[in-house]
Amino acid sequence: MGEMIKMVVVLTILSSFSGGLLAAIKDNTAEQIENQQLAFVKGPAIKAILEGSENDPIADRFKLMDGDVERSFFVGVFNGKPSAVCLEGAGKGFGGDLAVMVGVNPEEGNLKGIGMTTHAETPGIGSRAATDEAFKAQFKGMALADGFKVKGDGGQVDALSGATVTTRGVAIAVTDATQVFQRLKPQIEEQMKTFAK
Repeated sequence: MGEMIKMVVVLTILSSFSGGLLAAIKDNTAEQIENQQLAFVKGPAIKAILEGSENDPIADRFKLMDGDVERSFFVGVFNGKPSAVCLEGAGKGFGGDLAVMVGVNPEEGNLKGIGMTTHAETPGIGSRAATDEAFKAQFKGMALADGFKVKGDGGQVDALSGATVTTRGVAIAVTDATQVFQRLKPQIEEQMKTFAK
């Protein structure tokens, strides 16, 4: 019986130490991981959407709480005025979860553009949603109030040939981002003012 107690105590100590070590590593690397994601995953989409901005939208960002979720917003300054903001939305594609960066013109109430950041879609078929410029360009200028659906579902988004499920996932992700924008619009606009040149 004494051996069993010793084993339980040793196992408890080792488990506690390992758990604490993993938590410390996660906390200490969180900022580095976020910087890598911004530089190599989200950054290219943000810079493409906010092309021509006078600032560095990756540096000019802020975070807001959306319920229990902390969300990041990236500001684009044009003609000395912060007039666009990017945020990320999520949806489900054919291959699983996908994420789309969405640029919004708050004053005009429409989209500045979109860019897929992460996906697991079929190469050469669904993956074209990330690279097909004509597909992405159709979102530019769409009104936020209209919602986003594939034409086959009664919406205005042209589906990629052979990738309707992926297209639906992108439309859902764009809708998700615009709904977040609408919910947090007063706080977003207040934060954007601080980036005026």
